[in-house]
Amino acid sequence: MRALKNLLDRSPIDGFILAIVAAVVVAAFLPVRGAAGDVFEWVVIVAIGALFFLYGTRLHPREALEGLKHWRLHLTILTFTFVAFPIVGLALKPVVEPLIGADLYAGLLFLCLVPSTVQSSIAFTSIARGNIAGAIVSASASNILGVFLTPLLVVALMHNTGGASIDASSILKIVAQILVPFVIGQLARPWVGPFFARHAKITKLADRSTIVLVVYVAFSEGVVDGIWSSVDAAQVIAVSVISLLLVLIMLVVTGWVPKKLGFDRADTIAIQFCGTKKSLATGLPMATVLFAGSTVGLIVLPLMIFHQIQLIICSWLATRYGREAEAVEAEA
Repeated sequence: MRALKNLLDRSPIDGFILAIVAAVVVAAFLPVRGAAGDVFEWVVIVAIGALFFLYGTRLHPREALEGLKHWRLHLTILTFTFVAFPIVGLALKPVVEPLIGADLYAGLLFLCLVPSTVQSSIAFTSIARGNIAGAIVSASASNILGVFLTPLLVVALMHNTGGASIDASSILKIVAQILVPFVIGQLARPWVGPFFARHAKITKLADRSTIVLVVYVAFSEGVVDGIWSSVDAAQVIAVSVISLLLVLIMLVVTGWVPKKLGFDRADTIAIQFCGTKKSLATGLPMATVLFAGSTVGLIVLPLMIFHQIQLIICSWLATRYGREAEAVEAEA
């Protein structure tokens, strides 16, 4: 185990990404099925509830209220996340759907509807010397609002796409698995918040292990149902190219628009990193709640590919911005 840990530490690829890839590979050869599959489905339900409970314990309501004072920054980021992205996703349909098929296009549209990331958005903003406080509040607000907005957007825009459920039972599942645990986490924050703040590794482990578990179960269902026989290498490559172009386009737009609106460098960086990111941690659990089990694997595939691409590109961009800031400071 120590040798494996040392190997992962030296790897240029993040261990979390390797774990996700490993989950896909294991699901391809050893999918969970039968009675074990039923047990794993319940494990996923419990894990999702626990994950959103932890999300509820993270953000102090007072911090959110104080951060909301910079309303132009947050409104701009939320507009990119929940308005611009969905519009782009819908606009791509005539060109993209014939190339990758209806199910994968549904996944591409779904990734356009999920909230921004929290940890990586803040981390990249910090590395780039941007508005860290603004990024914290905006990314957190995006995830909080995403609990409500993403299901609503899915119902509004995907009612006849990707097998999204819109009946009363699906709404009840959303409330029970996502909203209720989050609210309980907010209410319990005065008592359990300090503990999780002192043991941040617990939250990080819960984040990543839940995502890996959801990936494994979702892809297992796809293998058992034979859904992967409908996807070929050309489609996966096409999704990867489309995701790359989507990341690049949104980075350009989120870098240009804030400057035209009069935001300074620090705010522009926060907008760029928070406004272009899409959360795998939030999107995957939501997909398991919102979509039929047999289609979840294909629905989440574009989000997984997009997530890896955005991490790689934004990591490079944040490092470049940071070096530019250091050079300016050195000349001053």
